[in-house]
Amino acid sequence: MSYLFTSESVSEGHPDKVADQISDAILDEFLRNDPESKVACETLCTTGLVVVSGEVKSNAYVDIQNTVRGVIERIGYTHADYMFESKSCGVLSAIHEQSPDINQGVERADREEQGAGDQGLMFGYACNETKELMPASLMLSHILLMELADIRRETPSAMPYLRPDAKSQVTVEYGDDHRPRRIHTIVVSTQHDPEATQEQIEADVRNVLIPRVRQRLEKRGNQLLLSLLGDDYILHVNPTGKFVIGGPHGDTGVTGRKIIVDSYGGRGAHGGGAFSGKDSSKVDRSAAYATRHIAKNMVAAGLADVVLVQVAYAIGIARPVSVFVDTFGTSKLPAAVSDGEIAAKIAELFDLRPAKIVERYGLKQPIFLPTASYGHFGREPYVENGVQFFAWEKLDEVERLRTAFGLR
Repeated sequence: MSYLFTSESVSEGHPDKVADQISDAILDEFLRNDPESKVACETLCTTGLVVVSGEVKSNAYVDIQNTVRGVIERIGYTHADYMFESKSCGVLSAIHEQSPDINQGVERADREEQGAGDQGLMFGYACNETKELMPASLMLSHILLMELADIRRETPSAMPYLRPDAKSQVTVEYGDDHRPRRIHTIVVSTQHDPEATQEQIEADVRNVLIPRVRQRLEKRGNQLLLSLLGDDYILHVNPTGKFVIGGPHGDTGVTGRKIIVDSYGGRGAHGGGAFSGKDSSKVDRSAAYATRHIAKNMVAAGLADVVLVQVAYAIGIARPVSVFVDTFGTSKLPAAVSDGEIAAKIAELFDLRPAKIVERYGLKQPIFLPTASYGHFGREPYVENGVQFFAWEKLDEVERLRTAFGLR
């Protein structure tokens, strides 16, 4: 019997994502001026106000006011009637020094033995449902909102009433073989100007947004996801009938409240920690990137159709206390090779000490603001001004994994 699975996404103008982007923008500014900065930055935003707090150890000076206002302006909160506007909102900073108790466990004379910034467990996940090796429900949720943002910025005449806040939700129907069959339901809720009607917005989502999403999928070569998006889906647009009040005026935003949107849309698993606003000494972030890289390369190498990797740390200790792998019965290795044996081999192949993770993925560079909207995973790696972004999405370990596991 078939079953349904649902994931959601939120736009860069959603209040929680505004907070995430501000936190990561501040982190980037510290790293741009001092790559050794240790940052844990939390942001709250509400009607006409942003509050930034957290702990920092850095030799850099960051203009918090200008950084915050720049993020808000880029997102699109530039009109006073939004009740949250880049030039007029208040910005309060309550950033203080990092606790020396934490710092002494992180910094070591031998840099390679840098301790984990906290205890915790992190997960990486990959599956072969889409080109990006991500769950279909989450990827389509993200792409719907990415395209909606492009319309708002680049071709506003197509949907001239759009405002920055938006949410999406996608339900996928699966067969008994656990393979996606089709897109079952799409939900799009977008903030809009008062004069826009429900009928107009729904028609535009169906006739403007969805066709552009199809074009985007085809252009990106995502045939797997495109094949699921037929014409028989159920569509709900602004189900309450009105969405004029939105953004931080409609709902307070706080850093780290959209961790499932940030990761795998409810598939696989998620550790207890958020990502945004944290430098890479915090393994909540850096180890989550490393385990995604491992899981993605394992699926791409053909070791399994679905892979979940867990790693756990103790504060101040460099090497993880455990490495776990679950292939959900989809392993392509001989039956005698258990998931436990796969995990042991992965622990040998990949150096998961925090300093080595930071070095491998270039995590002392100011690369984090782009991760703070539309997911940290399933993104296209790229180089800009000589700096690598989304290095954990590269498929650069496929051949080494195939060789190590005898897949030839």
